[in-house]
Amino acid sequence: MNNVEEILHWMKKTWNIELFHFGDSPFTTKTFFFLILSLFLVIYLSGLIRKLLIRKIFPRYHLDIGVGESVGTIVRYILLITGLVIIFQTTGIDLSALGLLVGALGVGIGFGLQSITNNFISGIIILFERPVKVGDRVEMDDLAGNIVNISARATTIITNDNIAVIVPNSDLINKRVINWSLNKREVRLNFPVGVSYKEDPEVIRNLLIEVAKENPGVLETPEPHVRFDEFGESSLRFQIMVWTSEYIDKPKDLKSELYFAIFKKFKEHNIEIPFPQRDIHIRSGVAENLTNIS
Repeated sequence: MNNVEEILHWMKKTWNIELFHFGDSPFTTKTFFFLILSLFLVIYLSGLIRKLLIRKIFPRYHLDIGVGESVGTIVRYILLITGLVIIFQTTGIDLSALGLLVGALGVGIGFGLQSITNNFISGIIILFERPVKVGDRVEMDDLAGNIVNISARATTIITNDNIAVIVPNSDLINKRVINWSLNKREVRLNFPVGVSYKEDPEVIRNLLIEVAKENPGVLETPEPHVRFDEFGESSLRFQIMVWTSEYIDKPKDLKSELYFAIFKKFKEHNIEIPFPQRDIHIRSGVAENLTNIS
């Protein structure tokens, strides 16, 4: 019995060891373990609630995946901030004692953490304004891909080669970004086609529209359209304009399929596809001089 009492006394004494003072509040081992456990639960539960909202609740109401990701992330931030305030108040930590730490942190941000702060604020702007969202097809500089995740500091973009590119959030705010699916996932793609001068433009237009309508990746509405662009140097130049939602992530694949079909269609109807040609004229005097030199 004495051994049990000694153990309990030792545990109680260890549980209340004062590590240091935080302002006017003592920081004990009990406070430390409670703080660690509480932080873990807040971080874990906020992430769990975010996943539950995105994967279970929002899909029931057919909410757009990008909107769901944004709302879920904002809810997690709110839970984290609220949880931290409650934890600090429950543990008896005097938040006013953090004034010096906040001041020092402000100086650090001013000198060395501008980039991190800029990316964090840009991430919040992206989540609220939603110029881009998860699932969007974007292009910036020489990068093109789909957004799969928007975190506090950076955004993850997956290219067509399945390569993940981590882009700082500030780049999506400060740089020029082409969002192919901001309004809706339907885009118009334009592909140039050239034929010989001897061909009938009306026949070419009908054949190109026929090829477009035969492709399952081309939308029926709006209808495909062919534009006569110009009288080129060695060809009549057309633009075949088609709408698609299936090939928004891989426009070059649609271009390849249409070009294969156009080549086959032109071959069936004996349509000549021109290639650059140059005529070289050599004056007789120059030719004689070259012969004498040789």
